[in-house]
Amino acid sequence: MNEPTQIKVWDPMIRLFHWALVASFAAAYLSEDDWMSVHVVAGYTLLGLLLFRVVWGLVGPRHARFSDFVRPPWEVMAYLKDLAAMRARRYIGHNPAGAAMILALLISLLLSSLTGLGAYGAEGAGPFKDWFFDLNAVGKEALEEIHEFFANFTLFLVAVHIGGVMLGSLLHGENLVRAMFTGSKRG
Repeated sequence: MNEPTQIKVWDPMIRLFHWALVASFAAAYLSEDDWMSVHVVAGYTLLGLLLFRVVWGLVGPRHARFSDFVRPPWEVMAYLKDLAAMRARRYIGHNPAGAAMILALLISLLLSSLTGLGAYGAEGAGPFKDWFFDLNAVGKEALEEIHEFFANFTLFLVAVHIGGVMLGSLLHGENLVRAMFTGSKRG
């Protein structure tokens, strides 16, 4: 029996980025108030990974580039409608809903990171300490609340992302998680 042709889709840098981002977010989220030094290192790592992803989205290989997978909202909605009807088209790279999720995750993580830097600065530490240290208690609390909102919103997006990956895997008969480890998908 012939094995289906495998196509390299996800380059090593995207795969390393993806799993490092998962680990960094998990470490930051789980360490929160209890292990501030772990939380801060994980947050800085996460921010560095986001900056890398933006650059790689502009200059990386085909399927890593934003220009390859970002779609207009109407296309995302049409894909979601087809997905609900279990007749969504299969994509070699990111499907329109997956692309929208990537953008939502990147934006939410960036906002969580920046508000985290602000909250850290309000405590007199980090690169934003000169900007935020003089905040009153209400301002400090607001920054922390916004930071926590985006962290929790990111966790919600992660759950939706995992559900979408599972649904896409079932619908198209392929293991999308394995593809993010191997870099290959069925041709």
